[in-house]
Amino acid sequence: MKNILFYFVFSSLLIYSCSDSNSIPETDQRSGDNSDNPTDDNDGTGGGNDDVSNTNTWLIDKSLVFDGGPGKDGIPALINPELITVSQDNYLLDDDLVIGLKHGDKVIAYPHKILDWHEIINADIDDLSIAITYCPLTGTAVGWDRNINNTKTTFGVSGLLYKNNLIPYDRLTDSNWSQLKLECVNGKLIGNKPEITVLPEMNWGLWKKIYPQTKVVSTNTGFQRTYSRYPYGDYKSNNQYFIFPVDPIQNNIPAKERVHTIIKNDVAKVYRFQNLDNGKVIIDTFQNHKFLIVGNQDFILSFQLDETTNTLEFKYDFNDTEIILSDNERNTWNLFGEAISGPKKGTFLKPAESSMMAYYFSIEAFYTDPNIYN
Repeated sequence: MKNILFYFVFSSLLIYSCSDSNSIPETDQRSGDNSDNPTDDNDGTGGGNDDVSNTNTWLIDKSLVFDGGPGKDGIPALINPELITVSQDNYLLDDDLVIGLKHGDKVIAYPHKILDWHEIINADIDDLSIAITYCPLTGTAVGWDRNINNTKTTFGVSGLLYKNNLIPYDRLTDSNWSQLKLECVNGKLIGNKPEITVLPEMNWGLWKKIYPQTKVVSTNTGFQRTYSRYPYGDYKSNNQYFIFPVDPIQNNIPAKERVHTIIKNDVAKVYRFQNLDNGKVIIDTFQNHKFLIVGNQDFILSFQLDETTNTLEFKYDFNDTEIILSDNERNTWNLFGEAISGPKKGTFLKPAESSMMAYYFSIEAFYTDPNIYN
């Protein structure tokens, strides 16, 4: 697991994809870039990675904060990119992974193929202002509210990595945030926690079958990238390949296995696809809270039960439609925990707030000795 230096020279050519973002002003963020690599053509002026040595206080071990290479804003985060319909899409394969979002009647897919190259998408959907953050090196995606101190901002990639994981920064205060710690770790907002939106992850073929009316991010981003090409070689499948050092894995789980993780009180619990067979509901207690985990070989979702839902008897009820659950009160529930029929119609299950898909190694790196569901 520590056989990392062998890959270092090669990795350094690729590191940009999880190391920086967007010093391009929000008003002209789409301005022309014609380089076919994850970074923008700018030289990262305006801060770069000197912040590691020049800033004062970090909530994380600063010796494990690495300079990703191309400088702050070297990878351009997107702002309200063009959206297209399913019929207009000509670049996604059915097995390509997407991050899904539903807000009111708006349904949008954010593909890994776009996020591998941009890492952060700042989106405004009616009254929702969200930053969809994705780190290709840890396989983690989560949405953050972009309103800070009652002021709307955007997020970019700082150019820094902590334990191989993305460090976004907010353009309002220039503070640095740890994506997997779900916290501001440096700057004026140090110690603040973002308001989280949980984003389901599944393959494009299934997502568009469930939501045929979905919009999806277009490749017309204003930047010239080969979105059909994954920029990290065999990183996703090579369990020995890391960009920066990681500690040896304690649990016998492949480093790059995609797992679903619930984080509560700085403790993590991991659920594997093999736990869900071909479709299953799990009721589990973790950190003195009761959770519902539902999924199959294509997706895993989790919800925290409360006094209004913990007595319901849930059943896996997915058949390639919006419905994934039913219960003994004749309610049916969708991917986002919304009751779409039955006496509870219009109400929502509470999402397991700090939950996401991840490469397993990153969970061990951030949350020592995570609980593993068996």
